[in-house]
Amino acid sequence: MTWEQLSHSQPTVVKMLTNSLKKNRLAHAYLFEGGRGTGKRQVAQQLACSFFCAHSVEGEPCGECGDCRRVHSGNHPDVHWIRTDGQTIKVDQIRHLKKEFSFRGVESKKKVYLVEDAEKMTPNAANSILKFLEEPDGEALAVLMTTQYHRILKTIVSRSQVLSFAPLKPDKLVKQLVKEDIPEAQAQTVAQLTSDLEEAKDLCEENWIAQARTKVIQLTDEVSKRPRYAYLMLQDGWLGFFKEKSEMQTGLDLLMIWYRDVIRMQLDQQNELVFFDQEERLKDEALMASQMKLGNNLTAILEAKRRLDANTSPQLVMEQLLLRLQEG
Repeated sequence: MTWEQLSHSQPTVVKMLTNSLKKNRLAHAYLFEGGRGTGKRQVAQQLACSFFCAHSVEGEPCGECGDCRRVHSGNHPDVHWIRTDGQTIKVDQIRHLKKEFSFRGVESKKKVYLVEDAEKMTPNAANSILKFLEEPDGEALAVLMTTQYHRILKTIVSRSQVLSFAPLKPDKLVKQLVKEDIPEAQAQTVAQLTSDLEEAKDLCEENWIAQARTKVIQLTDEVSKRPRYAYLMLQDGWLGFFKEKSEMQTGLDLLMIWYRDVIRMQLDQQNELVFFDQEERLKDEALMASQMKLGNNLTAILEAKRRLDANTSPQLVMEQLLLRLQEG
């Protein structure tokens, strides 16, 4: 990728960073915040290339030198990636990072620290990383990335330059996916879940998203029309399909999209439907449910997502959500 290519999706962010590179005025710490698939990781990697590349022209790295190639391959000795260990980023990981701060770079005085999912730092880890942000050591650059800006410590925010990544337009993603022979119904759905083309294609692999849509339709059908059988569908269909925590979160996202589509039907906004191929089902449910009930359903799903993030048993989360959806 080049800065020019990245500017097509994030023009404001790229302009700010390239201007800083041209003037040699990079901040010592950045906080990249924005939704999944908005390009935070790619921009962070490109920034690391520009930071190290000895042949860059006005901030654009050459892409061919050893530094550029190793940054992109993830093998640069002075680029340190910090990722979750299990569900969190632990204080020991940050302590190791702080120990690295005290060493000179392997090949130069420069170092780059890239922290993904920064909102998942434990309180101790978050407080520990403040030392670097308050007292940067030498030519070091830190980039923290988050999809949940509100969970980042205010002290970290105040010591970083915050760059907000705008969500990408779903219609462009849909067109690209359809060009690659992905059915439009699936393309419309994944475009609501991610803005990243590669992630969208991964979701469509082996018809996973098509099967996930079917599970959502089946569960909502049982809840609204055959409530006595909803629990069986949950046990036999839903929990057997959405096995991983990340898959369960995606299933809950799809449930939210479904109930929003029901509200769109009530508001005569059929042209904005995501489950557009299920218009008759949506129409039936729109006639049966009040907007208050649908609002309660959305609130219940958001609460289920929060509890799932807090490591509550997925089965318990879904059983309690099912009860709330049935009660309205």
